[in-house]
Amino acid sequence: MLVVPRRASLIGWVGSTDHKRIGVRVATYAFGFFLLSGAFALVMRTELARPGLQVVSENTYNELFTMHGSGMFFLVMAPLALALGMYFVPLQIGASDIAWPRLALIGDWLIPLGGVTMFSGFLTDHGAAKAGWTAFAPLSDIDRSPGYGMDLWIFGGLLATAGVLLLAISVLTTIVRFRAPGMTMLRLPVFTWSMVATCLLVITSFPALIVALSLLFVDRHFSGVYEGASGPVLYQHLFWFYGHPVVYVIFFPFIGAVAEVVAVFSRRRFFGYHALVLSLLVFAALSMSVWAHHMFATGRVTNQYFALTSTILLVPAGVEYFDLIGTMIGGSILLSSAMLFAVGFIVLFLIGGLTGIIVASPPLDYHVHDTYFVVGHFHYTIFAGSLFGFFAAVYYWYPKVTGRMLRERLGKLQFVLYFLGANLTFFPMLVSGYEGMPRRVADYENIHDLSLMNMLSTIGAFTIALGTLVFLWNLRVSSRKPVPAGNDPWQGHTLEWWTTSPPPPHNFDSLPPVRSYSPLYDRRLGES
Repeated sequence: MLVVPRRASLIGWVGSTDHKRIGVRVATYAFGFFLLSGAFALVMRTELARPGLQVVSENTYNELFTMHGSGMFFLVMAPLALALGMYFVPLQIGASDIAWPRLALIGDWLIPLGGVTMFSGFLTDHGAAKAGWTAFAPLSDIDRSPGYGMDLWIFGGLLATAGVLLLAISVLTTIVRFRAPGMTMLRLPVFTWSMVATCLLVITSFPALIVALSLLFVDRHFSGVYEGASGPVLYQHLFWFYGHPVVYVIFFPFIGAVAEVVAVFSRRRFFGYHALVLSLLVFAALSMSVWAHHMFATGRVTNQYFALTSTILLVPAGVEYFDLIGTMIGGSILLSSAMLFAVGFIVLFLIGGLTGIIVASPPLDYHVHDTYFVVGHFHYTIFAGSLFGFFAAVYYWYPKVTGRMLRERLGKLQFVLYFLGANLTFFPMLVSGYEGMPRRVADYENIHDLSLMNMLSTIGAFTIALGTLVFLWNLRVSSRKPVPAGNDPWQGHTLEWWTTSPPPPHNFDSLPPVRSYSPLYDRRLGES
């Protein structure tokens, strides 16, 4: 039976400054936009299954790929990353609340407001934005993108970006100011350290997007900003100064979550803690110096410098992979749903990273620039990588948030469908891109078996959709027939497993001694 909440209860829920409620709300908004943006992807993949125009017009296709990419970056992955931090960082550091909760509440409201504003472009006379999620000038100027759809996209992007920025400020301030006694910076859990790096990137890179989009609105209506030969290049510099660090904003929190999962389900303390902390900070610093590797083909940047800084990123990335694998070696591994998604993250993000070496090399990038190879590469990192990390976090922390267990059989079925679907979708994109298929097109010629590659990608996309339906069914089953989780079903290592499931408003009634980054693991060793 559906229970409609009373008006006072609904207002109290939406207006609550409890960090846990804010985290759940942001994750709910983001997952809703994930379903909507994913539906757009299915329409696009259906169109591309065969050459010719079968389902939508070129104009509609341009709207769909613009809103799909915009939704996934602005409204799904970055908000999901901050939602995890908003909920679990205070619990992991033993805090009773977050810093500046009203600021976080404003950020919470801005994200769905930005999403509604952005997608409302479909209701205007000229339709939604169609200049791509990057909105490169001059494709986004008033002549090539007339009407209000592009303006609504700009305002929606500004609102959502500001919302994520406010959440990051609140989370980082909480880490700096609200740690429990004994919780020094070098005793922070791995996930919390990943949020430190994430928030630093958000605070330093997201303002560049705010400037770029604000100037884009001025240029559309008053001109004089992105004009001339250097105008589009200026926009790209501003956009990619945000656009590349955001990849790590939606990578760091999930590698932190995967690290927690791998340690707990290997029954070992996380291996190489200090090396991982250093690698995260180095990774964050270096990521601010690689933005123009997206611009090799413009001929307007110093390719050698940006190729060097992009390639050096392999060093901290290698340290992180070494630590994850080192944690599993010699462990008593339990292949739960969370652990399977964590291993899937490690495998699939590795493919994304290795293909990143190709696009980081100017001579190789010239060949695959603006082809489906690039699409396959960043989907291996963002979907096949980070989203697997997100589901590892969901299956790991869902019992703590709700007090209920998700069904393991359904979780493992979802993993199989996602793993098969991701590779079936994105690996053919690497092949078709290498053969020269351009991205952002609604039609193509059937050369080099491009039709076969696109059909395989379409089958893979629907396999992923089936996996998503399995997850939604898992949520329904766990809600209708709950299995109590208890306070610590996994024998976790960090403080969130010390409190009840779900946690009370004040988070903790008491705290154990904190002598390392794994205080509950220490406690069990002392008792054994």
